[in-house]
Amino acid sequence: MGETSSLAGVVLAGGASQRMGRDKASLPVPGSAGGSGAATMVEHVVGVLRQRCDPVLVMAAQGQPLPDLPARVMRDELRGLGPLPATGRALRAAAEAGARLAFVCAVDMPFLAVELIDDLARRARETGAEVVLPWDGQDHYLAAVYRTDLADRVDALVAAGERKMRALVDASDAQRVVTSDSRPLTNVNTDAELRGLAQARG
Repeated sequence: MGETSSLAGVVLAGGASQRMGRDKASLPVPGSAGGSGAATMVEHVVGVLRQRCDPVLVMAAQGQPLPDLPARVMRDELRGLGPLPATGRALRAAAEAGARLAFVCAVDMPFLAVELIDDLARRARETGAEVVLPWDGQDHYLAAVYRTDLADRVDALVAAGERKMRALVDASDAQRVVTSDSRPLTNVNTDAELRGLAQARG
């Protein structure tokens, strides 16, 4: 892995997906081959992260079905607590595996690109910032690089009742990278968005 040997990858796959109404991790990637050969979102995102990250951790819900993945799967201890506790557990596991930084992302990112990971990781190394996240008019907390030594801070925030990633960013030395290309940051939240993306890729 060379320069990126200290960069872990974290995929948050255990969200409730209330707007979608079904598990996003098992959704077919828009534009992928139909039938049993279609790649799922979690397979696609893990595949992108493996090109730059080691280890790759997938945070999943208890009982959530997942395909066989070339990644370490960790299960949420409790449901419905939001992304912050899951991120804290993943950062701690990444630190124990020897990674100083972790790219943390959502599972529903069909256009995620290694170039985004490279850009954010490079900025994190250059600045020493605790968090480096893309900004395109809004913050993207779940497409960002976090220092793994933030795990204790996450625990303190969770103990104080926080559940959102914004709380961690607000409590950290955060650097924002302005990007004019929002495509790699695209999330899928509804069936209509999924169909629209499939047509765009077709």
